[in-house]
Amino acid sequence: MNESQVTVVGNVATPVDFRTSAAGVPTVRFRLASTVRRYDQKSGGWADAFTNFYTVWAWRALAANLASSVTVGEPLVVTGQLRIRQTERDGRQYVSAELTASAVGHDLSRGTSAFVRVAPARPGLTGAPSSNGGAGRGSSGAVAGAGVEASVPRQGAAP
Repeated sequence: MNESQVTVVGNVATPVDFRTSAAGVPTVRFRLASTVRRYDQKSGGWADAFTNFYTVWAWRALAANLASSVTVGEPLVVTGQLRIRQTERDGRQYVSAELTASAVGHDLSRGTSAFVRVAPARPGLTGAPSSNGGAGRGSSGAVAGAGVEASVPRQGAAP
């Protein structure tokens, strides 16, 4: 792979939009806001300068894991291929930045996280078919990666 990889640190700005393509490939899309902060000598503190917004795309297992792990406002570190797109609509020029993510994680400099490894479903291991015919589900009937958030206590949540 000869394409450049970039890393962007920011906050999730929109809900994660999970979809499955016609070919059955999971995909997600969300917006990531990355605000530049500068030290203001006059006030003696840090101040927000401007915010860049990126549309983040993810596919396959990363998409499924993002959909069950990320919510609006959470700080993330996203690594992937950056694409700058220029379009024209109604006589106006628009520029957008898109990231095709190869790796995403919570920004642990701003909080804690608990990792839960997701094991892929292996049909036939239990000997009993699932109630839905096994379409993307393990023998328990749960979608791989779904419900992980429920088993991992969120920071500040009551036990």
